[in-house]
Amino acid sequence: MAAARRLVIISLDALGFRDLNDHQAELPVLSALISGGSWVQAVTGIYPTLTYPSHTTIITGQYPREHGIINNTKLQPQRLSPDWYWYQKEIKVPTLYDLAHQQGLTTAAFLWPVTAASKINYNIAEIFPNRIWTNQVLVSLKASSPFFLWEMNHKYGHLRQGIQQPQLDDFITACAADTLLHKQPDLALIHLVDLDSMRHRYGVRSPQALAALKRLDQRVGQLIAATKQAGTFATNNFVILGDHYQIDVQKMIHLNTLFAQQGWLAARPDQSIAPDWRVLAKTCDGASYIYTRNFSDLDRLRDLVQQIEGVERVITQTAASQRGADDQCSLMVEAQAGYYFTDQSQRPEIVEVVDPESLGQADRYRGVHGYDPDKPDYQTTLLFNGPDIKTQTRLAQARLIDEAPTFARLLELKFPNPLPGRCLDEIFKGK
Repeated sequence: MAAARRLVIISLDALGFRDLNDHQAELPVLSALISGGSWVQAVTGIYPTLTYPSHTTIITGQYPREHGIINNTKLQPQRLSPDWYWYQKEIKVPTLYDLAHQQGLTTAAFLWPVTAASKINYNIAEIFPNRIWTNQVLVSLKASSPFFLWEMNHKYGHLRQGIQQPQLDDFITACAADTLLHKQPDLALIHLVDLDSMRHRYGVRSPQALAALKRLDQRVGQLIAATKQAGTFATNNFVILGDHYQIDVQKMIHLNTLFAQQGWLAARPDQSIAPDWRVLAKTCDGASYIYTRNFSDLDRLRDLVQQIEGVERVITQTAASQRGADDQCSLMVEAQAGYYFTDQSQRPEIVEVVDPESLGQADRYRGVHGYDPDKPDYQTTLLFNGPDIKTQTRLAQARLIDEAPTFARLLELKFPNPLPGRCLDEIFKGK
């Protein structure tokens, strides 16, 4: 089956509504897409607003508790560096790219989260070596489309410097543009991370973040140009989206240090945790899960955590599940703006100021996400442009769960089960 239309989805990690609202005049490519297409201005994310849960919601239409990617990383407290949810086998529901594959459409993905070892035709998976006995080449080849990855590395490997930004996005953009030109996939998923990286390191509204935003505008232009060169531009619908926004932070909260002081877990000098824990925090940066085993005094636990500086509120397992988060947690904790959580278990203070000299190290940030998606001025955004899309159309708001059913309609696909979101019919021509 050949697709009537092709679909190119470009995720600009950490892109917010404010970016386009405040800087549209400095972003010529995105500005042209807005004026010639449909802009869904404010998009409310899922809880927690992290990259891996969000990207999985974007291509499944389900909340984290349903699709199974409830965090970026797994619950492995005995490991200083837990594994991420890299592999597609972790997703419990159908994905857009699986539906496309089943209908005979060709698919491509470039650092799209949770696609390792998937059936995507042309795949460069996002994964890194997390065991001493392996290396980046081996894990990437195993997780990706090996011959395709080898070809792309041979052509464009000189552009990258490991996973450093902006060089990694330069590499991914070159690979994606080459693929749009020569492979002409029916569905392409492209994940660019430059903006997210700069916000983590330098702050949400920093000059470095604005420079990254302008680089992303140029990269989107490169990708569109590749379809024009291929002669497929007229049959391509384009989507530019963010997965979450970010919030500036100054202080970090170490809940596991508190739990170690209470004798509920045993902290190790390297900040990992012994396996016999009874109460455990698992960070989502702006929020944190709390898990318990053989522990019955949840009221005391909740009251203790609620008193910590920087904690905005503590919600129950039922409330967390109703929000779409992990229904196996015991509690969920939301940080005030300006604060975020770590998993560290042996710090001198439960709440610490982030030392500027530590920025760039693990768990040390100037900006983070993961918060409640209803926090003020925290919405992401969404652009559509193409032959099936209305021009000069604006929708004030939508939800991240509305994206997958809309993408399915663009590819004339159908999810097998009802989704909690809705198709954004208002953006389509003829409506």
